[in-house]
Amino acid sequence: MSSWVRARLLPPSRETFRRLVEHASQRPHEQRYALAELNDFLTRLGPAGLLEAVEEPPAPLGPYLANYIAGMVETAAHQAGVRPPPWTADIAPLGEPVFGTDLPGLRLHLLLNTPPAFGRRNIFIDSTIGDRV
Repeated sequence: MSSWVRARLLPPSRETFRRLVEHASQRPHEQRYALAELNDFLTRLGPAGLLEAVEEPPAPLGPYLANYIAGMVETAAHQAGVRPPPWTADIAPLGEPVFGTDLPGLRLHLLLNTPPAFGRRNIFIDSTIGDRV
C-alpha cells in the first residue's frame, strides 16, 4: 500500500506511530534512537491525539520490543490522564528481568527508579533524567 493511500486511510498520528514502531523493529542498530523518537512523539500528543495514535496495536514484535513499546504507551497514557489501549494488556510480561545497563552496581538504582509500567513488564530502566524512557 502506498504512503499516499495510507495517509488517506489512517489518521496522521496513527501512521506516525506505526512508522516509528516499524523503524525500531526493522533497524536494530538504530533501535535506541527510534525508541527515543517514539517516546518524544507520544509525550507531545494530548489525550485525544494519544488515544487516536495508539488505538491499533503495532505489527507483531519480539517479546522485548513489544513490552518496551507497551510500557511506553502505558506511561504516556498515565501522563495524559487516559486509559491505555486494551492491546497493551494482551502483551505478556517478560519471563526474566532485563536491565538497562550491564553494571551490577546500578541495578538497585534501576529497581527503584523504573516507571511502574516498565517494572510490571520486567524491564528496568532509568527515566529520572528528562523522563525519557
